[in-house]
Amino acid sequence: MKILHTADWHLGHQLHGHERRFEHDAFLDWLADTIKTRQIDALLVAGDLFDTANPPASAWQQLYRFLARLRAELPHLNMVLIGGNHDSPSKLDAPHELLRAFDLHLVGSISRDAEGRLETERLLVPLQDKTGKVAAWCAAVPFLRSSDLRVECLEEGQDRLIEGVRQVYAAVLDAGRARCEPGQGLIAMGHAYLAAGQLSELSERRVLGGNQHALPADIFALADYTALGHLHLAQSPAPGVHYSGSPLPLSLAEANYNHQVLEVTLEEGKLAGLERIPVPRAVEMIRLPESALDEALDAIAALEVPPLPAEAQPFLEVRLLLPKPEARIRERVLAAMAGKPVRLARISTRYQGSGQGLADGVSRRRLDEISPTEVFRLCYQRQFEGEPSPELVASFEEILVQVKEEQA
Repeated sequence: MKILHTADWHLGHQLHGHERRFEHDAFLDWLADTIKTRQIDALLVAGDLFDTANPPASAWQQLYRFLARLRAELPHLNMVLIGGNHDSPSKLDAPHELLRAFDLHLVGSISRDAEGRLETERLLVPLQDKTGKVAAWCAAVPFLRSSDLRVECLEEGQDRLIEGVRQVYAAVLDAGRARCEPGQGLIAMGHAYLAAGQLSELSERRVLGGNQHALPADIFALADYTALGHLHLAQSPAPGVHYSGSPLPLSLAEANYNHQVLEVTLEEGKLAGLERIPVPRAVEMIRLPESALDEALDAIAALEVPPLPAEAQPFLEVRLLLPKPEARIRERVLAAMAGKPVRLARISTRYQGSGQGLADGVSRRRLDEISPTEVFRLCYQRQFEGEPSPELVASFEEILVQVKEEQA
């Protein structure tokens, strides 16, 4: 059986105000073609289908159009999608019965009976091979919020949230393993942050309460393969446990990630192969090296980019290292970009200050022994290079006088 594992689509995402619909359309078209070409039996999407809990209508259209295309072209394809921390559980669950009629499994949240027992039935999905026989069971557990957890028998020193998640997975995986007949595999799906997982620099929200609630990988010990979402950098924090990563960069810091999907092969219910399939980049990201403003303007002028439609033009990040603030930076950057088929995503600025705190610059002196003007000068040196200009000091002292008069 061949399974394709992907996650963190973030449909509806914007990069510094720029729409990403063109990129997502290109990815979904490529994904549909890949599923057909590679004769995939099951598609697993491990959370964060959307970028926000209230995605635009165009994002829902993208998702439904994609699912409808796959069902029409590949009527026997197994499809299981779960919610992530960016998704609205109730909105994903709303069309559950309708989608299930087309054998599409979209799980936004867990549910419990009147006595508080976890309803594992709707979280267990049979995956059929090309002959129509069940080859594996999928434990489709969406992102777990603290309100989803019911902790029993908490021992001293145990974390309530971690143990609550452990108990949910234990119940679902135990029920799944009980259903497995000889030769059938058990797949765990989740949207969570595991201990030893590497976070993206900018674009991820931590699961549950933060790094202190990183989940241990042994939660998935019963599974033959674990398909995770949430971390945008593809990685494997434990044997048989994999993050597919996001299919496209969701921040400029992710420009150099190896964006991919995973093709998983099961034989007799056991993991027999894993292939990483690179996702083509529909829109490039150009990140200029950190430099002075004049050097950056020269680099922009030297850019050679072929003519492209507006939605396919590269994103440009200009990174500046300056000795002190400069006026009209954005206007000068935009002027240098005139006629270039690129889109300005961000101007990041870092200053060449000393980085020293006040205590570093006023050794063995009490703070009340330092004049406000000297504090201002030291703060300026920490942020910028050199001394503040006489005009800037005069302006500061004028404001200082006004404050003292108002307090008098």
